Amino acid sequence: MDVLSALSAARLVPVVVLDDAADADALAGALVAGGLPVAEVTFRTAAAQDSIRAMAARGDILVGAGTILTAAQVDQAVAAGASYIVSPGLSRAVVERCQELGVLALPGAITATEIQAALELGLTTVKFFPAGTSGGAPAIKALSAPFVGLKFVPTGGVGPKNLGDYLSISAVAAVGGSWMCPRDLVTAGDFAGITALTAEAVALAASLRP
Repeated sequence: MDVLSALSAARLVPVVVLDDAADADALAGALVAGGLPVAEVTFRTAAAQDSIRAMAARGDILVGAGTILTAAQVDQAVAAGASYIVSPGLSRAVVERCQELGVLALPGAITATEIQAALELGLTTVKFFPAGTSGGAPAIKALSAPFVGLKFVPTGGVGPKNLGDYLSISAVAAVGGSWMCPRDLVTAGDFAGITALTAEAVALAASLRP
């Protein structure tokens, strides 16, 4: 199974912020125990690279890097073990570097123009970010009409209350969110709490999209 298929099968992509790489292994374990062996580790903290390395070394979780802005960061993330790269916007340099390294690129695209640019780069899936303030599920439905076959991964402002709005759209491959692994629980070391939230999220997603 390729990375995109694995993300689609998971339905959910936990967006993880780690301030201390020492928490990475336990957090990965909590997600796996909750039935969601996937994580997007944001590159916004100094601990990101070491966190990705620790999680990827486990071998039981699909780890990607988020908030990637430059080709140099792509190199750093992939060297640490990231299997996919997520960007808030569409950067040709980032996408082309991912393609050179053979890793999946999921750039942000919320307009028809950005989507066409992504298609011209050979992409079949984009991150729809920030989803909540960019028209949400209705916008994705509208964009999926002219862009037949394109898949979206909406992220930003997504939670249990509106998850069904997104998963009901066939063009949505998976949904990104952080509600199952909130930063304060990670900092507090409450990994049992994260496992519980993750299990709830997995069950909800399965009920909404069997």
